Amino acid sequence: MEPSVLIKNIDFSETHNLVDLVDYAGGRVVSRTLAQNPTLSLTLFAFDAGEGVSTHTAPGDAMVHVLDGEAVVNIDGKEMTAKAGQVVVMPADVPHSVTAVQRFKMLLTVVKRPTTIQS
Repeated sequence: MEPSVLIKNIDFSETHNLVDLVDYAGGRVVSRTLAQNPTLSLTLFAFDAGEGVSTHTAPGDAMVHVLDGEAVVNIDGKEMTAKAGQVVVMPADVPHSVTAVQRFKMLLTVVKRPTTIQS
């Protein structure tokens, strides 16, 4: 029986530069999912300048770790600029959006509440 893989789309037992694991594409947002389960999501994104993710909410706290470039993050109407090396945390269930000021790469980590079955 093959063991289940918790982290995917990346070679194990090697060093990597996160910024190099996703490439820019003109006029697009490119993503690479590294982990996805009911309580955690890890996804790399590359945004062309001017591209973004429109206002939405997430079922968990979401942390944007900027790897390259610059983006405007809007959390419930509060706008801030985030640059390479910085992080922004967006609380669960609060409207937010991200727009690339210039080409921009990020690692998005979403931590969700575990679901419990009630009897």
